[in-house]
Amino acid sequence: FMRVFNAATEAIKQGGARRGANMGILRVDHPDIISFITVKEDPAEFLNFNLSAAITDGFMDALEKGADYPLVNPRTGLAVGFKNAAEVFGRIAECAWKNGEPGVIFIDRINRDNPTPFLGAIEAVNPCGEQPLLNYEPCNLGSVNLSRMLKRDGGRYALDYEKLGHTVRLSVRFLDNVIDMGRYPSKEIDLMAKGNRKIGLGVMGFADMLTRLRVPYGSVESFRAAEDVMRFIGETAWDESRALAKERGEFPNFKGSVFDRPGGAKVRNATSTTVAPTGTLSIIAGCSSGIEPFYSLSYARQVLNGVRIPEVNPLVEEVAREEGFYTPGLLDYIAGGGDLKKRDDVPQAVKAVFPVAFDISAEGHIRMQAAFQNHTDNAVSKTINLAPEASVEDVRKAYLLAYKLGCKGITVYRSGTRAAQ
Repeated sequence: FMRVFNAATEAIKQGGARRGANMGILRVDHPDIISFITVKEDPAEFLNFNLSAAITDGFMDALEKGADYPLVNPRTGLAVGFKNAAEVFGRIAECAWKNGEPGVIFIDRINRDNPTPFLGAIEAVNPCGEQPLLNYEPCNLGSVNLSRMLKRDGGRYALDYEKLGHTVRLSVRFLDNVIDMGRYPSKEIDLMAKGNRKIGLGVMGFADMLTRLRVPYGSVESFRAAEDVMRFIGETAWDESRALAKERGEFPNFKGSVFDRPGGAKVRNATSTTVAPTGTLSIIAGCSSGIEPFYSLSYARQVLNGVRIPEVNPLVEEVAREEGFYTPGLLDYIAGGGDLKKRDDVPQAVKAVFPVAFDISAEGHIRMQAAFQNHTDNAVSKTINLAPEASVEDVRKAYLLAYKLGCKGITVYRSGTRAAQ
């Protein structure tokens, strides 16, 4: 059936300007789990699918103990066999090392944060993993460009909390309006969208923000900045959702939800925050994507039909002029693939605020994801970039750290493992 969906997506996208995206998820205790984990060892398989294994707490307990765990028939709920948790986990890490898939989602952790458990358990997420959804729920996401939420303070940038607060409140209202203005492809989707009124406000331009604040991405200070900004966004978004509930009423499925408790305030939306990858949004906005670091300061963006668009990070020129080391040849050097860190005319403090994805350890990537997850209702999209020489054990350790730090899922990508990178 996955092949049917994959073929349908392929046929539809041929006539459009945007590729199709599906998410395929299988529980780690499903009898077909090994076939699922290894299916993309054939690079021609499921090109329109992202794949993730749904990892349970029971599986993680068995992994820690070096024990076997039961495989369960999803129709009967009965055990039909056993697998060794370490062996299966090893296969997941090995396949992800080879080509970046499958990712993993921690499905029990996701369901502990399900705001409407009486409507059923969450089984899957959207194609980039940041939005856990019940059956028939759509995702309704928007992102604040943090690089525009700054003000000058004594010649330096500082976060403008007044502007950010205003933008968050406006965004919550905007996203809530989208629910009513949207046209849904089926009655079931319409009912779920309007019944739970889930919204997911997130961020983009975070790496740009850090550079303007002169904070190195991956530093302790950057993790603190992530916690501070997302905590503020989350608290403000919920405050606005409460205000909307007073004006327009709480979401229809409020009764029986986690919010329905004595003395609890009513809210307009079952969730308020999500950190999405903003792949297209950030290109339109001209900022760094989601909470990712700069992938490179200079690269060719490959778009549909093989068209390549050369790009140089505009902050290089901006910071060079601000710090007084700009020269006409600097941008040509960067555009030609030159390394900023090898330039003697660039101050060390400036070099530190332009790290690219591979300058940051896997642990640094994961700690950044966890910092945002601590203050996000839904989940956080983040690619854990690994250098080509990273090992299978590095992947395995990354998955374990993500689980330990409270992430709801993780995707790794080792550079060079896909032909069309």
